[in-house]
Amino acid sequence: MAVDTATRDQVVAAAIREISHIATLPEVTLKIIRLVEDPSSTAQDLHQVIAKDPALSTRILKVVNSAFYGLPGQIGSINRAIVLLGLNAVKNIAIAASLAKLFKGGQLTPTFSAKDLWSHSAATAAATKMIADKLRIGLSDEAFLAGLIHDVGLMVMMQYDRNKLIVVLDKTAANPGSNMLEIEQQIFGATHQDFGAALCEKWKFPRSFCNVTGFHHHPFDLPADQRTLTCMVVIADRLAAEANFGFRLDVTDTSISPELLDEIKLDAEGLADIKARLPEQLKTVEAMLA
Repeated sequence: MAVDTATRDQVVAAAIREISHIATLPEVTLKIIRLVEDPSSTAQDLHQVIAKDPALSTRILKVVNSAFYGLPGQIGSINRAIVLLGLNAVKNIAIAASLAKLFKGGQLTPTFSAKDLWSHSAATAAATKMIADKLRIGLSDEAFLAGLIHDVGLMVMMQYDRNKLIVVLDKTAANPGSNMLEIEQQIFGATHQDFGAALCEKWKFPRSFCNVTGFHHHPFDLPADQRTLTCMVVIADRLAAEANFGFRLDVTDTSISPELLDEIKLDAEGLADIKARLPEQLKTVEAMLA
């Protein structure tokens, strides 16, 4: 399908402008991101920012003490949490907590609600982290957050023009096997990949996250040296869809090609193990994000 890139860019820019009051990360989260990206920052600097936000402090302690991290004993102080997890992990927890607030909204159509999308995103996040852990590549927190945000472009569409999104969802649901992205392109002039990548750019997220949101349906369109995280999310996305965790209208084909597995060096046995353990891991993640 031919894409008018000029029109697409205009549509996406207009959407991001229009919803900027909604799609703004809380000030405390932005401060945390800035701090963690500053090499001169210390754990104490981070503690001072977090300590001023009791809700975020509570959330971080809940996450640290969850089975997700498997740390020994109950950790009662933010300082200890930062030392144990590291600045980057705490930053990602803060972003995840902020994102949960974005995924609000009632049932748009019989096949879509923001809550269903959040369930699917949480399952994809859990599976992406499991893949990262299995591969031992030291990207667990990035992997989790990448899975959590991969479909955030759908929330941009919902906030920007819910009526158009309803048309997309109804058309897709009425035509089993149809390509939701092609229908998005027809109705909006852009896809949820385009909207998601633009939002990540607005938030000044790392390039790898822009790649995940922008290419999770077409990972091999990325340069070879930038595909790993996106391919991990693609596999996780399909595992979550196959298990029917939440929204899955945009993933009609849940097969995982040998090409995808080769790209991240995951074997069939490892994939089968992740698939078997995913329902249990999802319970942990949902409790953590609740």
